[in-house]
Amino acid sequence: MTSNSSWLTLSFAALTATLLPIAHAQAADADETNAVEANAVETSSVAVSIDLGYESKYISEGRNNLEDGGISWGMLSAQDGKLTTYALVGRADQQHYIEWQLGFEYAIELGADIEASVGYQRVEVYGDERESDNELFASATYTGSKWIEPSVEYTYSTENAGYFVEVSLQHHWQATEQLTISPYAIQGFDFQYATEHYNGPNHFQFGAELEYAISDSIAINGHISRTIAQEDIKREYADDSDIKLNETFAGFSINMTW
Repeated sequence: MTSNSSWLTLSFAALTATLLPIAHAQAADADETNAVEANAVETSSVAVSIDLGYESKYISEGRNNLEDGGISWGMLSAQDGKLTTYALVGRADQQHYIEWQLGFEYAIELGADIEASVGYQRVEVYGDERESDNELFASATYTGSKWIEPSVEYTYSTENAGYFVEVSLQHHWQATEQLTISPYAIQGFDFQYATEHYNGPNHFQFGAELEYAISDSIAINGHISRTIAQEDIKREYADDSDIKLNETFAGFSINMTW
C-alpha cells in the first residue's frame, strides 16, 4: 500500500514536471501572438474624417477673399499614425469661386509638451481669375500649461515667394462634459506672402471657438471672429475707400470621424 502510493506520487510529479513547461510555453506563445495581432491592428488603424461647414465670409490673412456672401467647405481626411492626408473644397454662395486644397501633414515629436507638424498642400482656384499655388507649412503648439496655449504657424508660398506667420494664444474652457469654449487671439505677420515688397505686421484677430461633442465620433464646431487691419492691409487698400479694413465673421461645421 505504501509502495503503490509512493509510486503514484512519483509518477504524478514526473508527469507534472513534463507537462507544466509545455503549458507555460504554449501560453507564452499565445500571449506573444495576441500581442503581435494587437500591435498589427493598432499600427494599421486609419481614422477617416468628414467635415462640412459654412463661413459667413471667406477671411484669410485678415482679408475678405470674396466680394459678396460666404463660402461652404467640405473636407475628407485620413489619418494613419503621424501622417494625415486631406482634400478640401470650398464654393462661394453668391459669386463664381471654387477652391481646392490637396495636401498632407506629418506630426513631429519635439517633446512631451510640444505638438508640431509640417506639411504641403496644392491650391487650385477657379473664379474670375484662375490661380494655382504650392504651399509649405509648419506649426508648433505648447500644451504644458492648463490656462494658455501658445502656438505659431508658418506658411510659405512658392507662387509669391513669400511667407506668412501667425502667433496665437488660446484658452480651452470645459463648460460642460460636451461643450468646450476657446477664446483666442492671433497676430499675423506678412513677409511678401499677401503683399509684395512688404515685411511686417499684417492684422490682429480675436474671437471664440466652440465645440459640442454629440458623441465620440460626431462634433459640432462654431466660431465668431473679428479682424483688425494693420499696416500691411492699410497700405494695400489706401486708395480704395470701398474696402472694409476690419471684418467680423462667423462659421460653423460638423465633424464625423470613423
